[in-house]
Amino acid sequence: MESTRTAREAVTTLLERPDEILLEVGAGGELLTARIRVVIAALLLLLPLVNALTGGSLRETLIGLVGAVVVNVLAQVWLQLARRRRRYRWLSFATSAFDVTATTLVLVMLAASHLPAALNSMVVWCGYLLAILLTALRSDGRTTLFAGTLALLQYGLLNAVIFAAVTTPDQLISSDYGAVTVSSQVQRLLLLAMVTLITAMVVYRTQRLVELSGTDGLTRLPNRTWLLYRMPRLIEAAEEDGGSLSLALLDLDHFKRINDEAGHHAGDRAVRHVVAVLRSMSEPDEWLVRLGGEEFALVMRQPVGTAWERVDSIRRLLAQHPFDPERGNMEPLRITFSAGIASSPNDGNDLSRLLSRADQRLKMAKREGRNRVVARDG
Repeated sequence: MESTRTAREAVTTLLERPDEILLEVGAGGELLTARIRVVIAALLLLLPLVNALTGGSLRETLIGLVGAVVVNVLAQVWLQLARRRRRYRWLSFATSAFDVTATTLVLVMLAASHLPAALNSMVVWCGYLLAILLTALRSDGRTTLFAGTLALLQYGLLNAVIFAAVTTPDQLISSDYGAVTVSSQVQRLLLLAMVTLITAMVVYRTQRLVELSGTDGLTRLPNRTWLLYRMPRLIEAAEEDGGSLSLALLDLDHFKRINDEAGHHAGDRAVRHVVAVLRSMSEPDEWLVRLGGEEFALVMRQPVGTAWERVDSIRRLLAQHPFDPERGNMEPLRITFSAGIASSPNDGNDLSRLLSRADQRLKMAKREGRNRVVARDG
């Protein structure tokens, strides 16, 4: 039962769109893959030369040369596209399809010359394995499963067509490539499936580790790492829509007294209490982030005036939900917060400036007596 639940969780995770941190990591992986592809493509130019020098047929040498040249040209195209990080959401699927299909096309060209070469050429067939393994660098399980499935379908179809086309067993026997058998081809298909599964598990583990790095352990909220990766995209989206994005820094007032009077365990429960209340009031296009300790960030797709009204209403509602320490005769504690708000584009167009301006206004709110929200200077 436990293994079934784990497997179901892994499949669900692999099929989901990765979060912001993974997408950023995947964009870097796509660029790295593009560079590796360029190197591999350049090395492929040596294969026709080796084939010619070792007594291979002229036809096979020319087929290998044409294929290598085409792969090199397209590898340069993919590299240029990958340098525009995350501009093309389809890029990882397109390049994976290219890697798999390029292998299949070379096998098809070999089949036109010599049928056994298409199914028993280990060097070309390994192109499928490379295409699947390279998807691990994208940190996107969907890409891995897509590449593996495509490789299985294309190679399986190639087998079906060739076996259907032959009229005598002698057509599948070669002095250079040996005899093509159903058993050996089934084994290759199983090996493709196994490599796909193993690569998918590597991606899943990567996704889990990155997810943990971007999640606060106590509250399960996104943390500062998540904010660093997510905020630039939110600002960019707001600019494209011609809208505003506001960032509020929230700091719980006199929180140290809860730890001192009720203990750190109660302090942790108080943080979870605050998060539960804030989550119950959350709206679409809002992101609550725990920065550490008793400090939070609330990101809103709203202009500064509307954001101030929103945060101030949250402040008043939180005060109406006291926290029960459940310790001795301590009365329920009324928890409040001070907040500073900054907005894009008025206060800046990057996370650093927005955090700086919001922090200045948060300090102003504390100087003015706490339990208030400040959205403008002076």
